[in-house]
Amino acid sequence: MATNIRAIVKSLLSLNCMTLTQLCEEMTKRTGRTYTLDSLGGKLKRESFSLKEAYIMADILGYDIKFEKR
Repeated sequence: MATNIRAIVKSLLSLNCMTLTQLCEEMTKRTGRTYTLDSLGGKLKRESFSLKEAYIMADILGYDIKFEKR
């Protein structure tokens, strides 16, 4: 199953009337680590962000990540 993580995140940003720049700013506030448009955009393109970063992005966008046993 091929999943385009970048497209999913961009769709969620759009649904929440938020830009990638705003997401970077909020991630920087929450983590104390600097996130720029280039750094976060690159991580999304390469699909190389951590699970912790995924949880933070989901929380900022108002979503929960759940693992459900099949």
